[in-house]
Amino acid sequence: MLKGIKKGLIVAFNWVYRLLYGYARWVLLFVILIVCMQVVARNIFRSNIRWNQEVALLLTIWMAFAGIAIGVERNLHIAVEMFYSWFPAALKKVVDRVIQLMELSVGVIFLLYGVRICISTSNSTLPVTKLPSTLMYIMIPVSGACIIYFVILDLLGLKKYKKTEDSYGKKSGEGKEEDK
Repeated sequence: MLKGIKKGLIVAFNWVYRLLYGYARWVLLFVILIVCMQVVARNIFRSNIRWNQEVALLLTIWMAFAGIAIGVERNLHIAVEMFYSWFPAALKKVVDRVIQLMELSVGVIFLLYGVRICISTSNSTLPVTKLPSTLMYIMIPVSGACIIYFVILDLLGLKKYKKTEDSYGKKSGEGKEEDK
């Protein structure tokens, strides 16, 4: 039964990660297209796309918070290796757990305060597009939930079995044969 639960968590992890990673890639592409359209509109047609700046800012914020969650999953946070490499193995494990708990705390803060800011902005709209202002902040709690999920999987030791592709299309973390 535990193997089934573990396999289910790993499948869910891979699905969430691929969704988040693919989403960030598409948002980046869309932001680039929007900015290019604005440059062409200004320099060639001598006009302005009114919604351009607002939508580009909105998508950039979304991409940044998706990137934070991806960074936590890949351990891309700022690390000071200078002293860490001198630590004994037991102290390294303690430091790693403290880092994971700090990441979990950031995820909880993002989730709780992200929901609060979404609720507080639910009655206002963005000035140009008239979209709900909540859309500007919706990725904060989503990112927090993903961070919490990724850190919990790491705390449970399930992250090593992931089967996601890195940015170069190479498979990582194929896992052990007996765990499949």
